[in-house]
Amino acid sequence: MALGVLDLSTPEVETPVQVADRVRRALDHVDIEKLVLSSDCGLKYLPRESAAGKMRALATAAELVRGEL
Repeated sequence: MALGVLDLSTPEVETPVQVADRVRRALDHVDIEKLVLSSDCGLKYLPRESAAGKMRALATAAELVRGEL
């Protein structure tokens, strides 16, 4: 299951902790082996710096959650 964990309605970049919290909530409903983290479609509408920052936050959040498991 691909899960969009970024808010693309704003160019504000989430912190990795905010994104990790979204991932943790999803784990209440989906087995970790079946979960794929993703952005929702729409990154192309954001400034490049925002899109890159959001993807870095997603990658760091994934590292945080992996370290907890």
